[in-house]
Amino acid sequence: MLEATLGDRARNLVTASGRSDVPPFMVMDVMAAAVRIEAAGGHVIHMEVGQPWAPAPKAAIAAAHAALDSARIDYTSALGIASLRERIARHYRETYGCAVDSSRIIVATGSSGAFILAFLAMFEPGDRVAVTVPGYPPYRHILTALGCEPVLIQTSSENRHALTGEALLAAHRKTPLKGVLVGSPANPTGTMMSREALSGLINAAESAGIRFISDEIYHGLDYAFAAVTAAELSPHALVINSFSKYFCMTGWRVGWMVVPEPLVRPIERLQQNLAISVPTLSQIAAEAAFEGIGEMEAVKHGYQENRRILIDGLPHAGLTKFLPADGAFYLYADVSAFTSDSFEFAKQMLEQAHVAATPGIDFDPIHGHQFIRFSYARSAEDMREAVARIARWLGRRG
Repeated sequence: MLEATLGDRARNLVTASGRSDVPPFMVMDVMAAAVRIEAAGGHVIHMEVGQPWAPAPKAAIAAAHAALDSARIDYTSALGIASLRERIARHYRETYGCAVDSSRIIVATGSSGAFILAFLAMFEPGDRVAVTVPGYPPYRHILTALGCEPVLIQTSSENRHALTGEALLAAHRKTPLKGVLVGSPANPTGTMMSREALSGLINAAESAGIRFISDEIYHGLDYAFAAVTAAELSPHALVINSFSKYFCMTGWRVGWMVVPEPLVRPIERLQQNLAISVPTLSQIAAEAAFEGIGEMEAVKHGYQENRRILIDGLPHAGLTKFLPADGAFYLYADVSAFTSDSFEFAKQMLEQAHVAATPGIDFDPIHGHQFIRFSYARSAEDMREAVARIARWLGRRG
């Protein structure tokens, strides 16, 4: 009896908290399965993860080498290296014609760290925060882990799968919202919001007292028209961006936030306690990355060609319907003609065709069983081979 009691106590000591009970980020599970196939000798075309195929800009790598050779890699200010924050402010002037004071810029450990800081600073446990579906899964999962309630608002083809002010206010009337998070270009759809649409959404949110967060990590990767920053449209919006996508620096884990002035000190205090500061070497490299715009534009042109290959090739392979691919490097394809289970579809495509893609159920728990997300961040050769493999595989299924 005593032994049983001690065993129960021991198990209770290592029981995970309820807040840790969030779904897995399924794309990482797909990537792990693909790695196992490769370890067994298979050749997988990786279209599951939003990771650029190109390396970081040469200037960023050179700056990191120089820092390792000549400088101490110490803590920095919790807000980030001052010269990096000033360079980001300059980026807003040069790219958007938008004046953003460097005092409002905070460097974060990628967009993921920025989401955590933003949610902690803006919301209380129990607050309801709207996110669109389909949408990036960690939005929902991080909010849940922090004790907030993500409110899913379904988008539709009528509005090009972008959230409208009317839809936001309709959700707010049902049960009041404290915030809304929107990405443009969006993951997984690639949809972008025009200046008029984004401005209208921000105005609707602010008129109802709903705090607005703009995920802009795919800015620069825009094909249909130039992306618009929320920082230009409202001083009250909180903007999140990253060096991961356009600058091809995923593993460096460095991003930034443009923060409403009253939130700068609260977020600084959070950063001081949660991380002290962002890795210094990554910050040094990130500042230098702005010198590599020419290289990154060449990479972007490669994505445009990959986008063309998929848009032209997938219909011939049997996938004829997909959502707007205005920006980023994703194509969200309707596979309902072949399956009602996108998870099983993705699993079989990986095992039988050795093409890795992410099931839509990861991005949309409501209708995601009908969709697959393809990332076209790899080489054009990979895209052509992927289309050929999918065509052969779907032909066999038919």
